[in-house]
Amino acid sequence: MGSASAASLPTSAGAGENLVLILDFGSQYTHLITRRVRQLGVLSLCVSGTAPLSSLAGLRPRAVVLSGGPHSVHAEGAPSFPEGFLDFAAGAGAHVLGVCYGMQLLVQTLGGAVEPGVRQEYGDMEVEVTAPSSALYGEQGKRQSVWMSHGDEVVRLPEGFEVVARSVQGAIAAIEHREKRFYGLQYHPEVTHSPQGMETLRHFLFDVCGIKADWKMQDVLDEEIKTIKSMVGPDEHVICALSGGVDSTVAATLVHNAIGDRLHCVFVDNGLLRYKEKERVMSTFNSDLHLPVTCIDASEKFLTELKGVKDPEMKRKIIGREFIVVFDEFAHMLEQKIGKRPEYLVQGTLYPDVIESCPPPGSGRTHSHTIKSHHNVGGLPKDMKLKLIEPLKLLFKDEVRKLGSILNVPESFLKRHPFPGPGLAVRVIGDVTAGNALEVDEIFIQAIKDAVLYHS
Repeated sequence: MGSASAASLPTSAGAGENLVLILDFGSQYTHLITRRVRQLGVLSLCVSGTAPLSSLAGLRPRAVVLSGGPHSVHAEGAPSFPEGFLDFAAGAGAHVLGVCYGMQLLVQTLGGAVEPGVRQEYGDMEVEVTAPSSALYGEQGKRQSVWMSHGDEVVRLPEGFEVVARSVQGAIAAIEHREKRFYGLQYHPEVTHSPQGMETLRHFLFDVCGIKADWKMQDVLDEEIKTIKSMVGPDEHVICALSGGVDSTVAATLVHNAIGDRLHCVFVDNGLLRYKEKERVMSTFNSDLHLPVTCIDASEKFLTELKGVKDPEMKRKIIGREFIVVFDEFAHMLEQKIGKRPEYLVQGTLYPDVIESCPPPGSGRTHSHTIKSHHNVGGLPKDMKLKLIEPLKLLFKDEVRKLGSILNVPESFLKRHPFPGPGLAVRVIGDVTAGNALEVDEIFIQAIKDAVLYHS
C-alpha cells in the first residue's frame, strides 16, 4: 500500500501528538483500519510495512497498528517491519497493536512461536475474554462475535505477554504486554463482521493509548490553504483540471480559496463523459461555484488514440498521457494570455489512489494487491513541465465530501456517483469507440433516479 513519509505530510500530521500509523502488510482491509481510526476523530496514516525506518523520520505516533496480510510468517520473503522499528516505537512512547498477521509477526520477532494452525479459523467466530482485568477489552463483557481469517496460530508467547482472549476452539485470540505497550488481536476488529470491533479500537486508542480525538476537517482545510499559499509564490499561476466529479471540484474550490483568480481551471471533454455532462457541469462551475473555467473539446483526439484498444490498463495510460498533453497545450495558451507560464497543476488525487498505485509487501516489488493504476498517480510523463498540487491526497472520499460541505460546494455535486477518471473507457469492456455508451449510461442513471435508488 501507499507509503507516507514525514516529508510528504502536512506539517500538522507529523508533528501532531495524536497520530496513529498503520503499517501495511498487504491485507485487503488495511485502508479500512485507516478509515475506522479517522472515523473516531484521530489522524491515521497508512505506511508500507517494509518501508525503511528513515521514511518514518520526524513522525511521533502515539500508536502503531501492524496490519494483517495474506502471508505466513514462515514463508520465504514474508514481509516484516524494518530493523530498529521496535526501538523507534519505544522511543516515541507508542503503543503497538498487531492485527492478524501483524500479531503473529510481533510474536515471532519477540521470541514466541507461530505454527500452522490445527484450528484454522475463517469467518464468524466467538471469542471469550479470559483475563478479567484486560487492558484491551476494559468493560466490554466476556464474549463477542468476531471475524477470523488465519491459517497459522500463536502457540507460545514471548516473555511477559499474557493471553487475554481465546476463540471457542481454544486458539489464542488476543494478547498483551502492558509494560512494553505491545498488544495483539488474531481477528479483524475493523470489519463490520466484528460488531464490537469499533468499541475495542475506541477503547484501545482513547483509554489504553490516551489519544485525543482532534482530527477535524476544518483544521485540514485551514492547513491545506496555508500550505498552498506558502507553496505558490505571490506572482505564480496554477491550472486545475476539472472533471466535474466530487474530487476535482472540491480541490478547485479549495485552491480558489487559497489563491483566488491566479487559479485557471480547465475542463476537458474527452468524449468519454456522461450524457450532456459538459453542458451540466459548465453551468454549475459558472453559476454556483464562480470558478474561472475554460472548456476544451478534445474528444476527437482521445477517441482516435483509443480506437481498437481493449485492455483497460492500456486505456488508462493512453488517457492519462493525453490529459497531460492537453494541459500542457492549455498552459502555453494561458502563457500568451497572462504573460507568464503557470507553474502548477492541481489534481483531485485521493488517499486510496495513492494506496492502490503502490504494489503489495511480499510481492517482490514492494505492497495491498495492486488493483489498478490511476491516471492521477500512474502514467504521468517524466518530462511533465508542471509541478503537482494534490490537496486531497491524504483524504478518503467521505472526508472529501465533508470538506466540500464546509467549502459550500453544492449538495448535488457532493452526492454525485463516483465516475472513473478515464470515464466510459473503463466502464466499457472492449473498444469504447465501437458503440454508443453515453445513452446506455444515461438510461441506467435515469432508471435508478426514477426508482429513488440514486442515493441508496
